[in-house]
Amino acid sequence: MSRNVSVVVTDDLDGSTDARTVSFGLDGVAYEIDLSEQNRERLGGALAPFIHAARRVQRASRSRNGSRRPAPGADRAAVRAWAKEAGLQVSERGRISSEVMRQYEARH
Repeated sequence: MSRNVSVVVTDDLDGSTDARTVSFGLDGVAYEIDLSEQNRERLGGALAPFIHAARRVQRASRSRNGSRRPAPGADRAAVRAWAKEAGLQVSERGRISSEVMRQYEARH
């Protein structure tokens, strides 16, 4: 037996069909809303003067928990040796904490 499943995305404001998801952010908070073409144009028109006057920024390349990977040229063994000399706690193997990496990068 076969089934056909249809997903109908409706406008979150007026319930009309053929809506698409729109993403935007304000004050560091990301939002999504499903809008029809007409309401996407309304949103774009309302934001246009602000977008025109604003600066575009790139998102930071950090993972979700805010940790950083060692710099591409950083030798993990050198980081561990430096951390031990500096009296910082660092494991013999595995992940190097973001705080240790931050301090290492600040010193080198």
